[in-house]
Amino acid sequence: MIATLLLVVSAAVLLTLGTIHLVITFVGPKLRPRDPTLEARMREVSPGITRQASMWGFWVGFNVSHSLAAMLYGLIYGYLAIAHPELLFSSAYLLTVGALMLGTLFVVAKIYWFRAPLIGITISLLCYVAGVVVALR
Repeated sequence: MIATLLLVVSAAVLLTLGTIHLVITFVGPKLRPRDPTLEARMREVSPGITRQASMWGFWVGFNVSHSLAAMLYGLIYGYLAIAHPELLFSSAYLLTVGALMLGTLFVVAKIYWFRAPLIGITISLLCYVAGVVVALR
């Protein structure tokens, strides 16, 4: 029961972070450049890989896909923890994938992001590890 609860909390944290990130991608100024001329240039300039998109389109698309990935993790691992804990806790594959996802997000947050997502991902990772340890005892 405790292991399941810890994994549900871990999943809920990432689901919440992803949902907030998706909302602020489209609402408000939080993911827009502080310099309006930079946003205007991003809308005009294409990346080296293609001329069919702008850097602004890539920026928005990255943020949407980034949000959806966090939400998907939260939904899948939350569902498995609640509906199929025996499958989740007995699968070395699923436990490894979850740990790698959260561990990688932790490293990326530590190197590239700011404090709020780092705190959330750290909480999620700690709950995940604690849940797995409790389940495997």
